[in-house]
Amino acid sequence: MDQLGGSGTAGVQVRPAAGGRRKGPGPSMADVAALAQVSSQTVSRVANGHPSVRADTRDRVLAAMETLGYAPNTAARALRYGRFGTIGLIAHRLARTGESRTVEGVVEAARALGLTVTLVDVLAPTTHDMTEAVAQLNHQSIDGLVIIRSELSATENLLLPARLPVVVSDSRLLGSRPAVGTDQGQGSRLLVEHLLGLGHRTVHHLAGPAESGPAQERRDVWAQVLRAAGRPVPPHGEGDWTAQAGYAWGAGLDLDDVTAVFCANDEMAAGVVRALHERGVRVPQEVSVVGFDDVALAGYLWPPLTTVRQDFQKIGAELVRLLAEQMDSGQDMSDVHVTVPVELVTRESTAPPRTGALR
Repeated sequence: MDQLGGSGTAGVQVRPAAGGRRKGPGPSMADVAALAQVSSQTVSRVANGHPSVRADTRDRVLAAMETLGYAPNTAARALRYGRFGTIGLIAHRLARTGESRTVEGVVEAARALGLTVTLVDVLAPTTHDMTEAVAQLNHQSIDGLVIIRSELSATENLLLPARLPVVVSDSRLLGSRPAVGTDQGQGSRLLVEHLLGLGHRTVHHLAGPAESGPAQERRDVWAQVLRAAGRPVPPHGEGDWTAQAGYAWGAGLDLDDVTAVFCANDEMAAGVVRALHERGVRVPQEVSVVGFDDVALAGYLWPPLTTVRQDFQKIGAELVRLLAEQMDSGQDMSDVHVTVPVELVTRESTAPPRTGALR
């Protein structure tokens, strides 16, 4: 159903699949204590993050744990301290910018609280796969769960443990689970109004996948802003978030009345810009192009891309903050929804329409 996240990110715990656990007894706390030349009580304190251990002693114990392959008994820790010290994280398509950067934000925020993250990347965000991922994580001793966008899931049928704290970055679960999300609508509004303000008669749109909640919000607000301004709403295209999709759409775009294009993410915008260049169309002199996200390369494309900046680190931090509040208080926070603002970043890919263009 899914693949377990890789171990390249610090603070992310990899759980073996069923039947993949090492057989036989592993190293004990006493083994670690002997190698580090400390007491078993000191090893226990290091394993549980106790602040009274000296830094050099902690480093020696951690090195011994690494050498021996020792893993603390999380079940025993939970019985003693009421916590496993681990949260679960379910994501979908980690290769995508939003997902990977949000996961990074979650891991960093969790690390600051002394929490380990166990990651499951589902292959398809169906109700069945999401529910199975939740069950897998719940059986692996977690204190709470973060879901990075459920996408296709029929969220009303998603089975979540009644007493497990959960937080999501999906506005469609608003009212049933605490949620954190970007102000997608405001981002689209800023981009379309920016282009109209430059004098463009209308704005063409390359949307993201139809099943994507953020893509739907961006597309809907694009059309709303045009209608409110009394401008025509051209037929929109649909891509899969990749530069290849943007390139294919741009290569086949009828340019007769096109002076401005709003792409639903920066990768597709980069593909459109290349396709226009190969067709001899200058950006922004003949067609202005904008993206969404402000990925690291957006400012280094040619021309540098006008876009909307999402604060993925902030989203990840807010997800962990809400989850920690639930874990500490035990309160129902289902009605809490945090919206992280966006910022318009204007660069050289936009300009007033060319002289003689349709207005």
